[in-house]
Amino acid sequence: MITKETFFYSNGYRLAAKLYLPDHYVQGEKLPCIIPNSGYMGLNNIYPALFSRALTKCGYACFGFDYRGFLENEGPAGVCKLDEQVEDIRNAITYVGTLPEVDADKIGLIGWGMAAGLVAKVVEQDKRVKAAAGLNGFYCGSRWLSRVCTYADFVSICKEVEEEKLRFVKEGTRKFSNPFHFYPLDPATNTVVQDNLYTVEGYGQEISLELGQSILEFDAEKNSGDIQIPFFVGHGVDNLLHPISESEDFYRTLPGEKKFYAIPGKHNDFMFDEHPVFLQLIEQLDQFFAALR
Repeated sequence: MITKETFFYSNGYRLAAKLYLPDHYVQGEKLPCIIPNSGYMGLNNIYPALFSRALTKCGYACFGFDYRGFLENEGPAGVCKLDEQVEDIRNAITYVGTLPEVDADKIGLIGWGMAAGLVAKVVEQDKRVKAAAGLNGFYCGSRWLSRVCTYADFVSICKEVEEEKLRFVKEGTRKFSNPFHFYPLDPATNTVVQDNLYTVEGYGQEISLELGQSILEFDAEKNSGDIQIPFFVGHGVDNLLHPISESEDFYRTLPGEKKFYAIPGKHNDFMFDEHPVFLQLIEQLDQFFAALR
């Protein structure tokens, strides 16, 4: 895989990015491009790069970037707001369309984890994307949290979010906490996070408590009837972080061409280059995005 470092601006913030090309890329070619987008607190060097290593072998260009406020990117450090990340993805699309290696009429999106909902919201608004995939995600934040938390814990989260919202507008200062304060991990996902993701430089910074309000207010399902492009929904059948019902509920609302793929795994236990479940997922994605080629 050929890797070219670059950057673009989103709402005035400079964001680091990489363009990935197949080893056999010939200068002057314009390739279909897939933008794999990272999930919660993810970094390009984790799952976007993983998808890119696999999909460039299939003949696609890929483009990965880090959201504002992460690593050395501009923007308030550790502030994670879902609608702002939707804006970052849309600006990435704009930038990718200017690259000489990319066919601007053949751009696809992948959203991993939390970014599945982000990508859905992007394509509700942005008609430049020709196909999209949401993998192991949630599409309505309040519904997801109510499903994975006890009722008492969910009520407590909602109360804390309201208190923090009032405190923030009165005092104007941000509070930060561990990244999973409002993002409860199941044991299997936590094992992968601790053993693999925390080994990646920059992963695990403290996150502003504004995240809680952002999750509760996020709903990509509300306007899913506006999605007029082919949409691939994939979900681990044993995923306890984001229950498969999240994807099933969203899939039923999609009005057009769509495909559902039940991944024989959990959340990220298979997210490794040579894992057979990951390779099967890449085969499914390659078939789905083949119309771009």
